[in-house]
Amino acid sequence: MKEFYVYIMASRNGVLYVGMTNDLEIRVKQHKAQQTPGFTQKYNVTLLMFFETFPTALQAIEAEKKIKGWRREKKVKLIESKNPTWRDLSEDW
Repeated sequence: MKEFYVYIMASRNGVLYVGMTNDLEIRVKQHKAQQTPGFTQKYNVTLLMFFETFPTALQAIEAEKKIKGWRREKKVKLIESKNPTWRDLSEDW
């Protein structure tokens, strides 16, 4: 069964990025290697702070859009509800 992920990455300066993927490990490695020019490369967004799994792409896309529409404070609360110490969740990969 395929899984889809919504995730939040952060920079050391606290810049947040919300994304969606069907392969979280590969996507996070791409962010860390700064392989794709754009926002995450420009702001050095390389730390995985939060992720949630969904059974369908449509559900993940809907969740991504919802979270992207939130104010920063609500995103921070979401991160801290699962990751209160802001540990890079991918550090052991």
